[in-house]
Amino acid sequence: MTNPAPPFTKIEYDRRIRLTRKAMNDQEIEVLFITDPSNQAWLTGYDGWSFYVHQGVILGLEGNPIWWGRTMDANGAHRTVWMDAESVLAYADYFVMSTTHHPMEDLADHLIRLGYRTSRIGVEMENYYYSAKAHQVLTSCLQDAEFKDATALVNWQRAVKSEEEIGFMRRAASIAQKVVMTAIDEAQPGKPKNELVGDILKAAVYGVDGAWGDYPAIVPMTPSGIDASAAHLTWNGDPMKSGEATFFELAGCYRRYHTPLCRTVFLGQPPKNMVNASIALVEGIEAGIDTARAGNRACDIAHALHQELRKAGIERTGRCGYSIGLSYPPDWGERTISLRPDDQTILKPGMTLHFMPGLWMDDWGIEITEPILIRPEGPAETFCDIERKLFIK
Repeated sequence: MTNPAPPFTKIEYDRRIRLTRKAMNDQEIEVLFITDPSNQAWLTGYDGWSFYVHQGVILGLEGNPIWWGRTMDANGAHRTVWMDAESVLAYADYFVMSTTHHPMEDLADHLIRLGYRTSRIGVEMENYYYSAKAHQVLTSCLQDAEFKDATALVNWQRAVKSEEEIGFMRRAASIAQKVVMTAIDEAQPGKPKNELVGDILKAAVYGVDGAWGDYPAIVPMTPSGIDASAAHLTWNGDPMKSGEATFFELAGCYRRYHTPLCRTVFLGQPPKNMVNASIALVEGIEAGIDTARAGNRACDIAHALHQELRKAGIERTGRCGYSIGLSYPPDWGERTISLRPDDQTILKPGMTLHFMPGLWMDDWGIEITEPILIRPEGPAETFCDIERKLFIK
């Protein structure tokens, strides 16, 4: 049942564990319990749609990480993690969705057996997958331990990508280009939106050039007309109409690595204010990409964008991008770097970001975005190569 082909080399996993343990030492954490499925996969390779139940990775300062989860998912762990069988632990099914038992009781027993009864234990407090009840039960079972908030500890170690990871993101970028061009090519008046999304999903899963498509962490977002004034609407069965803009917020995904890409299409003749806004937006994106250089800060990209938009009389608020890489639902961001005026993060070679300055106005919206890679020298590299403009059909 051992995984015959982990997605990365053992050297790569060793690098990740070494980085994480340094951060643990810096925060005086003796053992880390990791529930974010992206962080689990990054450290162990685990890949399964089982994050709706309690599961996680135990990482001490020595030895291999240990995957812990539901018994029915243990075989999935054996098939996907790089560690040996002894590094997979499972709890009985009577813990699942129970009002009388909780999986954290089983986890606590394992932590005690492993010698962590009185240790400093790091947990990801601000996390979709670690509930208030889970924390309550775990702390009550380990009253002699000291719990520390380790939110985003692993996430920050993921910010600078290895060459192996960048290779995966380039494959995802090829899929993203195919997906976005499929959306633009197939968009036409009268086409039901759900059928267009079907074309998008097919292109995403079929992949390109031998790179098969994985499921993205976010479903296609394809609002039209006044619905495009909202950032996160998905689709319906209405036919597309002339006189409306539709933005496509999509991503290519290869082995859980995401490269998001957005473009907007207008069916018919767009109004002048929308055309002018799209031109200003493209100029802002180009200024931001030129500013996205190693040694500059995340906020510098946002300032460059906003400066160009103000020239056109557009005041934009909110962040305009974020760190990307390996992700699971419900988000393809890494929840670390944000491109906004107050983020002082120094940009480093190997960081990968989605520069995402969408414009959502009163009755229309435009999304033109670029996934970028910070290079050792010069401006950022764009992963994709689709013309940066408002597409008009």
